[in-house]
Amino acid sequence: MMVFRRGVIVGLILILVLAFFNAPWAQTASRPLLQAAAIRFAVIGDYGSGGSNEADVADLVKSWNPDFIATTGDNNYPDGATSTIDPNIGQFYHAFIYPYTGSYGAGAATNRFFPVLGNHDWNTNGARPYLRYFTLPGSERYYEFLWGPAHFFMLDSDPHEPDGDTSNSTQGAWLQNRLAASVAPWKLVFLHHAPYSSGSVHGSNSTLQWPYEAWGADAVLAGHDHTYERIVLNGFPYFVNGLGGRSIYSFGDPVAGSLARYNADYGAMLVTADETRVTFQFITRAGVVIDTYTIYAGGLTDTPTPTATWTPTATETPMPSATHTAGGGATPTSTPAPGTSQTSTPTATQEPDGTATTTPTRTPTSTASLSPTPITAQASSGTPPATNTPKPTTAPSARDSRVYLPVVIR
Repeated sequence: MMVFRRGVIVGLILILVLAFFNAPWAQTASRPLLQAAAIRFAVIGDYGSGGSNEADVADLVKSWNPDFIATTGDNNYPDGATSTIDPNIGQFYHAFIYPYTGSYGAGAATNRFFPVLGNHDWNTNGARPYLRYFTLPGSERYYEFLWGPAHFFMLDSDPHEPDGDTSNSTQGAWLQNRLAASVAPWKLVFLHHAPYSSGSVHGSNSTLQWPYEAWGADAVLAGHDHTYERIVLNGFPYFVNGLGGRSIYSFGDPVAGSLARYNADYGAMLVTADETRVTFQFITRAGVVIDTYTIYAGGLTDTPTPTATWTPTATETPMPSATHTAGGGATPTSTPAPGTSQTSTPTATQEPDGTATTTPTRTPTSTASLSPTPITAQASSGTPPATNTPKPTTAPSARDSRVYLPVVIR
């Protein structure tokens, strides 16, 4: 009888412990839940124009069957209006949005679409159409969520943000504190205005050059310039991802640390992450892998695998003046493999603010330059290459074999 009672007591204690840790209020940033292993998600930026270019990128993204989509802003051109928001977003991405109240079909069972505000989203009534359309955590202007081994911090980098856009603002203090509290293996920051960019239209935004790395982030992803670029400063990566469908900008002089630049076609980023590594890829709407970059737990990074990168076979004029080759005249760090190429014939367009941009039309040629590589073959595996160099900051600590469930933090 005594043994039976002890067994009952132990069983009740275990039930109470499990109930405690799985209660909704216990599902915080410091405690990811157990369920899914590695994650794969898409990143789109400067996309919300409702045209065929956006449709092509959306088809590419949906072909990956990502767990969710994150954006780098400018979700609703030209002015963030109620009348355009569903045609510009829901038409292509309604299956990822919850709750979805638009007219293009059923939405998702849980939200799998996480945008950040861009300057065009702010152009109408204090971004109210955006804030009504999406249901997001926190203030909805900036917020955080957990998915698998990654903790996401979605900022509002626009000067209209009531809580400020400087590192010592209310929003900046929030990011610093939340990064410090996170125990996730990977901490990724998203915003619209790029802290560093070689784009000739906007370029770097010094106001947004916060001490992300010192605060604990592992990477920063932005948009605003309609290009793709990877910039690595002291081992810390910044990405510009603004080729989601609106238009294409040219490059100016490369900024310090600019290691990969591309503006010959539209595309999106595919990011995969588990507890040991996170890999970032930019892939064109034609399925060509332009850039691959991996960060390993322990603070190691590797140089991109030279399996599919871009070297133009013909010059391109992304703006009304100057000839552009290989991202502002510099050679990408990776070497292309044989394959097919694309020659871009720019078509002039104009932004609402009068900025001239171009939209290339793709004409396949037989000249070897781009090497389309199956996406599944791009994920790094095995031991990091010997050329890896440690990041100067503290890296994520070694963790056990737990797996995680998405947690939205409100």
